[in-house]
Amino acid sequence: MGITTGLSRFSRIKWERALALKKRGDYPAAEKELEEAIEEDPGHLLLKSSLADLYLRQGRVREARILTDAILSTDPEYPGALYLSGRILQKENRLEEALQCFRRAHQRDPGEFLVLKIAETLRRMMRYEEALELLDTIPESRRPSVLKEKAMLLARVGRLKEALRIYEDLHKRDPRDRFVRKELYRLRGKERPAEKVIREMETVLSLPSGKEDPQLHGYLAQRLKESGRLEEAAAAYGKASRLAPDNPYFLKQQGYCLNRMKDTDGAIRCLSEALRRDPGDYIARKTLGRLFAAAGNPEGFISLLEEIVEKNPHQVRLLGTLKKLKKQQDL
Repeated sequence: MGITTGLSRFSRIKWERALALKKRGDYPAAEKELEEAIEEDPGHLLLKSSLADLYLRQGRVREARILTDAILSTDPEYPGALYLSGRILQKENRLEEALQCFRRAHQRDPGEFLVLKIAETLRRMMRYEEALELLDTIPESRRPSVLKEKAMLLARVGRLKEALRIYEDLHKRDPRDRFVRKELYRLRGKERPAEKVIREMETVLSLPSGKEDPQLHGYLAQRLKESGRLEEAAAAYGKASRLAPDNPYFLKQQGYCLNRMKDTDGAIRCLSEALRRDPGDYIARKTLGRLFAAAGNPEGFISLLEEIVEKNPHQVRLLGTLKKLKKQQDL
């Protein structure tokens, strides 16, 4: 039985159109197709989970959670909803709970993709060997996503030559992959003098093929930061962030550089925006708390947290921090 079993012909066509639109990145149009399909087949869980996935891709976490919870109240083991619940929990940095969701989904739908999500979560929990053992259960996978995850894990456990071989193979298959290109430079530069690597990266980034690559700007920033050249590192992270606005990592790193430079206002600006984009980041939140306190502006931190909690009401830890601060300020 296929996943579209039970759908009317009209709803199946709508779902297929939505899938094609999602692949093109046209989420609003895909959402409209799914809403029309749900009007036709309001009880079909595939349509609802597909719509929840679109909400999540657009950063509408609250709507995604409400719809996902509704699906799980109907079928607590529905793999699509368990997967989405795991993704939401990942965003909230509740990794153990996310791991359990992905594992339960995998029991119902033992596909390669869910194995990858479990391995990714284990990596974020720094359980590298366990994640590697899991990926070894996928026999001779050639999927780039699986190979990238394996290479990342190999690098984390110090098996650099094996990681490098995988990245070299991936680069041959797709020379345009920016993440792979950056990892090749990073691993090859590990044993080389920092200044030599920095000069090489500055040359690469002056070329048309490199100057618009956020991953390479981020790598240059990392090497500059390691060399104590914080002002240049902050500028490079800022460039990477402008090129990849959906990736809050670069913005956070720019904020941390500015913090070390004693630029409190700049650090607050960067880290506040980063926390808006990634409200589950504990380190960014703690750093911001110290920065606002140092600036003599605890009310500013409270206002920021109120803004973020309003949009992310399921961020329990964030809500706890907000209540504690309000109590301290008698608000």
